[in-house]
Amino acid sequence: MPRLLISSGETSGDLYGAELVRHLTASAGPLDVFGLGGDLLAAQGTRLIAHARDLAVVGLWEVVKHLRRIRGVFHDVLAEVDRARPDVAVLIDYPDFNLRLARELRKRAIPVVYYVSPQVWAWRRGRMRTIRETVTRMLVIFPFEEELYRAAGIPAAFVGHPLVDRVRRDGDRDGILRSLGLDPARPMVALLPGSRAQEVAHHLGRLAATVALLRRQRQELQFTLALAPSIDAGPVRAAFAGQPVQVVPARVHELLSACTAAIVASGTATVEAALLEAPMVVVYRLSPLTYTLGRHLVKVPHVAMANLIAGRRLVPELIQGSFTPERTAAEVLSLLDDGDRRREMVAGLREVRARLGAPGASARAAAEVARILAPGANSEEKV
Repeated sequence: MPRLLISSGETSGDLYGAELVRHLTASAGPLDVFGLGGDLLAAQGTRLIAHARDLAVVGLWEVVKHLRRIRGVFHDVLAEVDRARPDVAVLIDYPDFNLRLARELRKRAIPVVYYVSPQVWAWRRGRMRTIRETVTRMLVIFPFEEELYRAAGIPAAFVGHPLVDRVRRDGDRDGILRSLGLDPARPMVALLPGSRAQEVAHHLGRLAATVALLRRQRQELQFTLALAPSIDAGPVRAAFAGQPVQVVPARVHELLSACTAAIVASGTATVEAALLEAPMVVVYRLSPLTYTLGRHLVKVPHVAMANLIAGRRLVPELIQGSFTPERTAAEVLSLLDDGDRRREMVAGLREVRARLGAPGASARAAAEVARILAPGANSEEKV
């Protein structure tokens, strides 16, 4: 039975990896899959060496604090690689860990497929050399990435974004709001504070203050908060104590489908919001030290993925010091009150959706992996 190593240290990577394994098993037959991931990969039969929730660390200083634990997981993965050599390794995003792992796999002559590119176009372009030396094939999910890698001499294929298949409107707006006990005649603002505990901790206070400001100015507003499976609901509910914010687990797409506007932490959720054409304000905060160390390394004009894909400032970005309750509330009110601005944003998000590729990204990614996994794959691809 072919053996596959998969390494994903984040929630989004767990989803993409699970879909890839599902399609790969359907086309190539039974596989022995092991590595790093979450509940979704485990449900596809992956033997987890460590769970992604224990590895999802944000920021330079935060990584340093958790370095011993992460290093231990790294050595556990290599021990399993040496015990049960995989035929192919699929590394999904999570670059600080996975690029180091790619070097070790290269030493062992194990083919590496890297799925979901590190953001080398944004910062740390020096990683291109490591990728060129260690990665057999790069599978990218944003259209502008393929040319970037090919120009650097790295075999790459744009497979499309896996969320295109999964993100669809879930029911009609009125029905969704009624199912939550909310009034369809009133506007609803959705809050998406992130999928990692550190992100949520950095965002909750400002989001709570934003809700308070919005309620003072527009009493008819309703609020929901999309709670990621990895987040403890207790601290979230405590942050909004006394405020009418409905905390809703595991219904992100429904909330984005039904919202009048959304406040979304920068990351995968902004792509989901774009696919659902939800008018949004993108926010993000890091620890002060991480932000100070990292901000001079960023080489792109935008942070929000919708803006990068559109090639212009389509949605507002409130990052670090600019993420204040006052500015966030003002941006939300603008989306509620300015019909032209709202229509322009929705039209732009529709363009973004088109640029993310046709449905079938996970199946195309699985086909690329299967080609390298096949017994007849040539030696240049296998090493």
